[in-house]
Amino acid sequence: MSTAKPKSELVESDSLASLEDRILRTVDLMSELRAERDAALAELAAARAAIEELGALKEAAAEAQELRQEVTELRTERKQVRLRIEKLLTQMDLVSGQ
Repeated sequence: MSTAKPKSELVESDSLASLEDRILRTVDLMSELRAERDAALAELAAARAAIEELGALKEAAAEAQELRQEVTELRTERKQVRLRIEKLLTQMDLVSGQ
């Protein structure tokens, strides 16, 4: 008696093994793709957070520029007030000296 498998069983066994191999590769590929998708989503979330932070920093920079401008204007105004007060004090000294 021969222990060899009939040709149709070998072909069926090879087809089944091939199908099983393809399914396993597909499962592995799906796992890799899901991991890549999750990484891409995390990267997207980080990028969105960075964009929001940059927007906030841009607004803060604009506000800081406005405040610098205001400080400059106030210093100029203070200098003018000081000069006017000095001028008034000088005039008061002249009046009280007479």
